[in-house]
Amino acid sequence: MIYRRGQRVLVQGITGKQGSFWAQKMIESGTNVAAGVNPKRAGDTHLGVPIFGSAVEAARANPCDVSVIFIPPSMARDAVIDAIDADVRTIVVLTEHIPSRDVVDIHAHARGSASRIVGPNTAGIVTPGEGFVGIMPGHNPNIFQPGRVGVISRSGSLGTLICLNLTRANLGQSAFIGIGGDPMIGTTTRDALEELDRDERTHAVALVGEIGGTMEEEAAEYAGSMKKPVAAFIAGRSSPPDKKMGHAGAIVTGGRGDYASKRTALERNGVNVVDTPHELARVLSGAPADQAIGGHPAAAS
Repeated sequence: MIYRRGQRVLVQGITGKQGSFWAQKMIESGTNVAAGVNPKRAGDTHLGVPIFGSAVEAARANPCDVSVIFIPPSMARDAVIDAIDADVRTIVVLTEHIPSRDVVDIHAHARGSASRIVGPNTAGIVTPGEGFVGIMPGHNPNIFQPGRVGVISRSGSLGTLICLNLTRANLGQSAFIGIGGDPMIGTTTRDALEELDRDERTHAVALVGEIGGTMEEEAAEYAGSMKKPVAAFIAGRSSPPDKKMGHAGAIVTGGRGDYASKRTALERNGVNVVDTPHELARVLSGAPADQAIGGHPAAAS
């Protein structure tokens, strides 16, 4: 789910207003936008990119590694399933408010396939210096700079703020993974942690979580097994219980998924949980010598 230079990207919905705008920004940042999909404009070109009637048709011409979905909620299910049928390895689903039954169908179709779903309701993925896929400002060098901190976030706006702070602290990012704010997502916090743990360019991880769901608690034990330092910020500390806040998944019931539960689970496993977003950069830049971001972190004693 980390974008690498040269990977071929398919933009489904490339001719729409948002698809056109962000596809152009992706191209400018170095992303290899290789094809687009619009059934009504098959055979045309747009932004210098060939347009196909479906992802399957694009794959017959030249398979793509990544697809990004700029498709309205009512049609998103069919677009994602089309990408799965085209054997696209990573499918970045930006669309929010996809009907729940359609999301269930998407995940069922992906199960056992070669495809990994990122999202729904994700802002995308970024690899500074190589490219980005989605609607994150990966083209902006004031926010994204190559570095050694991997960032995981459910929120695009909070993720952008954290990346800005890391850049201002001269730490930069090895990769940004926006897992998305939908209640049913394909790539979890733990999945993203495992990906960054395997990534040789990542020397530390900034985890941006939110109240609601149990993904942070479920990822905590794995975080405790990592040799790379992990620091976290959890949004929603002051939110009242049993009230839906922000993202569709941010609802807390019976003490599960609340701020205290997440913080306790993470801290019990050695994760440094900070009170404000700007503290993440400070904590990571001040990691102990045996866990320095600039070198290979030593195993915890």
